[in-house]
Amino acid sequence: MSVAPAAVAVRRGPLVVAGGVLAAIVVASAADTVLALLALAAGAPDDFKPLKASSYVFLTVVGVVAGAVGWGVVRKVSKDPGALVRWLVPVLVVVSFVPDFLLFGDGGAKGVGALLLMHVAVAATAVYAYRKVMPLS
Repeated sequence: MSVAPAAVAVRRGPLVVAGGVLAAIVVASAADTVLALLALAAGAPDDFKPLKASSYVFLTVVGVVAGAVGWGVVRKVSKDPGALVRWLVPVLVVVSFVPDFLLFGDGGAKGVGALLLMHVAVAATAVYAYRKVMPLS
């Protein structure tokens, strides 16, 4: 009777990983742009800086890159990376909401609501990309 080998995480080359992360940045930034434009059209304040592309694109890049680093660490150190990311990603997304709630006075419900949706869109896009280019098993 043979023993099945333990699941081993697939390793992709650095160009594939970088391309996947870059694709996640582009797609997430596009989703953020749509959400920002919808919020502004719905009445969010025009001067609400977090809905300006210069703000959200920069933060999207930071978030996706930081997420990729964290994903790589989880792949390397966790005995069950799938189980870990199933609870870690939602927790981190909810924690990322905290600074947005502090902006209610400046952006109102529409502006802050758009920011919260942006966090979810970036996380969903990034996790999809990470699963493709840095599979957990």
